[in-house]
Amino acid sequence: MLAILQKHIEDKNILWLLEKIIESFSAAGPGVGLPLGNLTSQLFVNIYMNEFDQFVKHRLKAKYYIRYADDFVLLSESKELLEKQVGPIRQFLQKELHLELHPDKIFIKTLASGVDFLGWVHFPDHRVLRTRTKQRMIKRVRENPNSQTMQSYLGLLRHGNTQKIRSLAEKEYLLFQEP
Repeated sequence: MLAILQKHIEDKNILWLLEKIIESFSAAGPGVGLPLGNLTSQLFVNIYMNEFDQFVKHRLKAKYYIRYADDFVLLSESKELLEKQVGPIRQFLQKELHLELHPDKIFIKTLASGVDFLGWVHFPDHRVLRTRTKQRMIKRVRENPNSQTMQSYLGLLRHGNTQKIRSLAEKEYLLFQEP
């Protein structure tokens, strides 16, 4: 991360500060991970993954590519093309960014079967909440039935076909309210 920042920032004081922020967190050991919850992490992941964005855009020449943080989707009409891209993607991530593709999270599917991305299953004409996301949401509403939690989830649910789950969440919220 610091090497990437040094390519674009000349000011030694700013680099020193960014290094202190980055080094303030250690998940799996020194030099691994970013300080989660820190506002700089959102910026850092975009700077770091920009290297990957450029690889996908210019070397793979992917026409349809979506990324949010370290989650990404490539779309193509050719299953064979997508299968061929897995190896170069894995190699680039390992060699250049020291990241690993999760072996259980690589899927090549048709759009008709839905694209699982960021807690939703996306279809050409609608999206539904992923089952695991739905279960986690209901559990959290039960454990912490306050209006902030409920409003947060209702805001999330506005973005998909979620009438049934909204009703269920509202019932759970009302059920677990203190009298």
